[in-house]
Amino acid sequence: MLLTELFEQGKFVITGEVGPPKGTNLDELLDSANKHLRSFDAINVTDCQASMVKLGSLATCKALLDNGHTPVFQLTCRDRNRIALQSDLLSAAFFGINNLLLLTGDYTTLGDAPESKPVFDFDSVTLIQAAKALEGGYDFNGNKLEGAAPSFAKGAVVSPCSDSVDTQLFKMEAKVKAGVDFFQTQTVYEPRRFIDFMECVKQFNVPVLLGLVILKSANMARFMNKNIAGVSIPQYIIDELDNDKDMAKAGITGVRILRRVIDECKDFCQGLHIMPMGWNDKVAEVLNRS
Repeated sequence: MLLTELFEQGKFVITGEVGPPKGTNLDELLDSANKHLRSFDAINVTDCQASMVKLGSLATCKALLDNGHTPVFQLTCRDRNRIALQSDLLSAAFFGINNLLLLTGDYTTLGDAPESKPVFDFDSVTLIQAAKALEGGYDFNGNKLEGAAPSFAKGAVVSPCSDSVDTQLFKMEAKVKAGVDFFQTQTVYEPRRFIDFMECVKQFNVPVLLGLVILKSANMARFMNKNIAGVSIPQYIIDELDNDKDMAKAGITGVRILRRVIDECKDFCQGLHIMPMGWNDKVAEVLNRS
């Protein structure tokens, strides 16, 4: 089912995220998804996250689809030119994978092949435009497609807690004009900033999923603050993780933090996007107690 249909029905949408392995064995990923993510409305599959060589998002989406899940095909502009990007979108539609998250992508120097050449023929806005063109029966250059045109739920990302909110609003507006159907946020730990941001974007009238990462330690929080754009973790949360080291290690503190954020933010968004970072077994606890 398209996520847009769920939003139109007024459903509070819950999505999760998995990262494909560095190899071809999907047994562990599928087993975990079947055990812990079965109740999710959809599962987002990362596309060579952090510029590291991984099994492809499209192949993993197909495996999840075959196991009864609704996948979200994440596609970045980093590794493909416009021909390959549009071909992958058509391939996804052919397999019945119609939920998308369209991204510019991390720079290649961040990953395990830093010498690789980045492409960035498109950025996220032009990729959204290309997907929109395919839905109209034409490629980005105006050449007519054969057969039925695909129908997509086109997602994009936004960072409500970025240091430059004006820049985020500008990018968000550009993506809305390009034809995006929903947004997924970078992880949020400051409810007041998120709520203020959501007040600013009411004008766009596009559903927003609140992004959430389960924090495993104070060191993880410090690393994210330093290295991940758009992430802001307050010092009091870092102190909480530091003071509860044993509980943080067991996931108790991270779950408690997310429950607080959800309780404060849930009335200002249209759903949640939970990024377990390998802790799929904690997801039910986050949702059940919120």
